[in-house]
Amino acid sequence: MGSYKQDNGQLSSLPPNASGASPGRQSDFSQPETRPARAGQASTEAPGQQRTQVPGDPAMWTRWWLWPLVAVCTADFFRDEAERIMRDSPVIDGHNDLPWQLLSMFNNRLQDTRANLTTLANTHTNIPKLRAGFVGGQFWSVYTPCDTQNQDAVRRTLEQIDVVHRMCQMYPETFLYVTSSAGIRQAFQEGKVASLIGVEGGHSIDSSLGVLRALYQLGMRYLTLTHNCNTPWADNWLVDTGDSKPQSQGLSPFGQRVVKELNRLGVLIDLAHVSVATMKATLQLSRAPVIFSHSSAYSVCASRRNVPDDVLRLVKQTDSLVMVNFYNNYISCTNKANLSQVADHLDHIKEVAGARAVGFGGDFDGVPRVPEGLEDVSKYPDLIAELLRRNWTEAEVKGALANNLLRVFEAVEQASNPTQAPEEEPIPRDELGGSCRTHYGYPSGASSLHRQWGFLLASLAALVLCQCLL
Repeated sequence: MGSYKQDNGQLSSLPPNASGASPGRQSDFSQPETRPARAGQASTEAPGQQRTQVPGDPAMWTRWWLWPLVAVCTADFFRDEAERIMRDSPVIDGHNDLPWQLLSMFNNRLQDTRANLTTLANTHTNIPKLRAGFVGGQFWSVYTPCDTQNQDAVRRTLEQIDVVHRMCQMYPETFLYVTSSAGIRQAFQEGKVASLIGVEGGHSIDSSLGVLRALYQLGMRYLTLTHNCNTPWADNWLVDTGDSKPQSQGLSPFGQRVVKELNRLGVLIDLAHVSVATMKATLQLSRAPVIFSHSSAYSVCASRRNVPDDVLRLVKQTDSLVMVNFYNNYISCTNKANLSQVADHLDHIKEVAGARAVGFGGDFDGVPRVPEGLEDVSKYPDLIAELLRRNWTEAEVKGALANNLLRVFEAVEQASNPTQAPEEEPIPRDELGGSCRTHYGYPSGASSLHRQWGFLLASLAALVLCQCLL
């Protein structure tokens, strides 16, 4: 059994179906109250009294079997409509941690018979589940924990990129590795899962613009600026809880150069996991829309991992996108949640930021608890049926499924400018952490040399003063 990422950065080995539910919305088809007699029909009830029903009353028995039948038939209608829509417009999910499970369960040995993605057990994701859920596009998370920062983060990141590539190569009938919005559309036409790489955590670039560009060449198409730790150039969401100290007040000058370089290359900027100050600084600086690949609505569940309303309004202004996370603790702020509560987050984001701002980023295989009714990736049609039941239009549903992400991705591609000179100014040496790194390229001992010269000048001044007094 694999390990799962926690909101505090620790790993859990809870099973993927460890979910619960709190009561959801009442059914739209609750039993009606007794109605008065129809026009032209005499009533046998005394004024102010309801008709008394007795056992064997045909009307009572009719209600008992009719209304459950109506509810079942209507539920089937919405589920059938969801499948009809998803055949034409399959879901693009913003964040899935199956690559992390392949590492933690099999050390990335995909030829292990237990790692067969057709029969893979104890995960939220496998090929049959993807098919049943009408998943047509997936950003596979390339994740390495925060304890690799200033150590082997780049190596770990490269290994996770490699496992995504090998996964696509081993199952070419299912996955199509793509790096563009056009590639996603091609995968849709071929009936395959468009497979993209999202790097989860700015520590994966080790504060290097050169590493950032190399990851782009290897297929990275979004970068989450932080995970559950600050980078030397951006603050994470735990700053807002008081569990981390702010370092950059959002983005440092080097962090601003990272954002500009991502814009230049045409890489989606992901603001899941960052502090509110980082969210606002990036939304104001970026020349292209951004995404939250797996975040929900703060007003519905007051977790700092979620997006507050003032930021949602910036999302609307910038035509950006929030892809809702399904982790119970970000949905209900408890260990238990259900599908209806996920739909509440989608409703709220649509209300505040508009239908163009809504998407799905389930975080499957990255969290230990998921809502009742959304136990794995096969359950997406049930969530779409719930949105249809809540009077979402077909156009709004198709936007949330795929069109909103495609629009943002295309805008990022159009804003890119590969012929523009790249950002080259490195991060200042004194902002780098870690005691094991080398410092080639930086002035040798620059900071200590400045201190030595200061000491020498002060000593020389004192000597000259003494000579003048003699």
